[in-house]
Amino acid sequence: MIKNEIAHPKVAGREEWLTARKTLLEHEKEYTEHRDRINAERRRLTMVKLEKEYTFAGSNGAVKLIDLFAGRTQLIIYHFMFDPEWDKGCMGCTGYVDALGDLSMLGDRDTTFVLVSRAPLPKLEAYKTLKGWTVPWYSSFGSDFNYDFHVTLDETIAPIEYNYRDKAELEKRNGSNAMQGEEHGLSVFSASATTFFTPIRPMPVALSRSPMPTVSSIRHPTDGRKILKTRPQVGRSNRPMADSVPSE
Repeated sequence: MIKNEIAHPKVAGREEWLTARKTLLEHEKEYTEHRDRINAERRRLTMVKLEKEYTFAGSNGAVKLIDLFAGRTQLIIYHFMFDPEWDKGCMGCTGYVDALGDLSMLGDRDTTFVLVSRAPLPKLEAYKTLKGWTVPWYSSFGSDFNYDFHVTLDETIAPIEYNYRDKAELEKRNGSNAMQGEEHGLSVFSASATTFFTPIRPMPVALSRSPMPTVSSIRHPTDGRKILKTRPQVGRSNRPMADSVPSE
C-alpha cells in the first residue's frame, strides 16, 4: 500500500496559535472587503447591445436564445466542452456538472441554468442519458454562438480570444502553441420587456476557478425583449476546478 506524506505546519502552544489565528483573521477580513469591492465593480460594468440571433437544437426542436430562459428573467449558460467529433464530453466539464447538485433554488430566484455545447444534439442527449443528468442541454452546432463567445477557438472563423486575451497575449502567457478547439466558460443573461438591468449578481451554482462573468446586454432581434449578456470569464480548460464561486 502506497502511503502519501502529508505536509503539516509546525506544532505550537495555544498562545502562539491564537496570535497567528488573529493575524490570519484580519487578513481574511481584508480579503472579504476587497472581494466585496470587486463584486460591486462587476455589477457596475457597462452593457453592450448585440444585434444577433442564435438558434439552438433542443429536445423540443429548434429554439432561440430567448427560449432558453424558459419564461424566467435570468439565464446562466455553462459552455460545456463537447467537440462535434467527440463521442463523450470533456471530463473536466463532466465533473463540473456532476458537482452541481440541487439547482431548484435558481428557479426560486427566477433563473434558469442550461448547458450549451457545439456537438450535435443526439450526442449530447446520449451522454446526458449515460450520466443520468436532468439539466437542460442545447446544441449550438452550425451556429456562430461558440465562436462569438470565444469558447470554440478557430482562427479561420474568428480571431483567437480567450478570457479577454487575444492570440498575442495568450502566446506570451502560455507559450508559442496557440490555443484552438473547445474551451469552457460561464455566461449570464437577463431579459426584460421594458428596461435594461444593471449587472446582475449571479448565484453561486457550482464550483469554478474564476469569478462569474460580468454582464452586458443584447436586444433580442425578433421580439424586442432586452437581454443582458455576458462574455465568459474562465480559466484554462486543462486545470481542475476547485474554488467556490465568490459570493457576497
